[in-house]
Amino acid sequence: MTIVIRDTPSLQKRKRRAAPRLAALDTTIGRALVQAVAVAAFFAAWELGVRLGWISNFLVGSPVGIFNLTIRLIANGELLVDTSYTLFEAILGFVIGTIMGSLLGLALWYSVFVARLVEPFIVAINSVPKIALAPIIVLWFGTGLVSKVALSVSLTAIVALIAAYQAAKDADTDLQSLLISMGATKHQVFFKAVVPSTLPAIIATFRINIGFGLVGAVVGEFISSQHGLGHMIFTASSLYDLNTVWVGLFTLMVIGFILYYVIDIIERATLPWKLSSTTHQVQV
Repeated sequence: MTIVIRDTPSLQKRKRRAAPRLAALDTTIGRALVQAVAVAAFFAAWELGVRLGWISNFLVGSPVGIFNLTIRLIANGELLVDTSYTLFEAILGFVIGTIMGSLLGLALWYSVFVARLVEPFIVAINSVPKIALAPIIVLWFGTGLVSKVALSVSLTAIVALIAAYQAAKDADTDLQSLLISMGATKHQVFFKAVVPSTLPAIIATFRINIGFGLVGAVVGEFISSQHGLGHMIFTASSLYDLNTVWVGLFTLMVIGFILYYVIDIIERATLPWKLSSTTHQVQV
């Protein structure tokens, strides 16, 4: 038996009244306001819990303490120095790893035999937690910048390689056959059909890899470093200084947000057709 629920006149009126409110919130400014209110409510509840003794200031920290410490670390330049170290290591590892992995993944398109030959090794390498390689990388490359960048590269390269290889395998075969029938060489098919069709997948990987780049830099700083947000967090946690730990974590979040939107700008610039098609689908 099927039960059909019909809208009553009063329910329809409420929906009509709510529609303009939702439309007003479903904008960039509206969503930003809702997000800001949610964040402010979270920190207010956190601070209230600390003040009332419901939450341990020693174990969790307090928003007011975190804010005051952030201002002090910015004023003396310590936070900016640590942030610059981590940001440089993460971006350098991200760029090298993503470019290297993407080029290798695309190159596998040229030979099915080589691709099938190395695929088990790629799967095996990908199954190993890259964090476990950190001590080995530090032993090989020392405790300086190179080891942090190498760890970021190890995290980002394999992801970019798998994404590019899979996208190249899934490239439009009909278009490739058409180009071959028109006398195109393998290189021409690669650059005219395979590369353009893989660009969305490769750029989408940027969003994942930017996080892995930060993880690699921070983990490397955990193990051995004198600077960086990872060093700040590790040192503060060993001293049970939770406010400093939160300063480092929130700074990493801010960096992640900024880099995410930088990649979004890159995607809009390199793939304008994708943005226009998405907008058309939403309007329809």
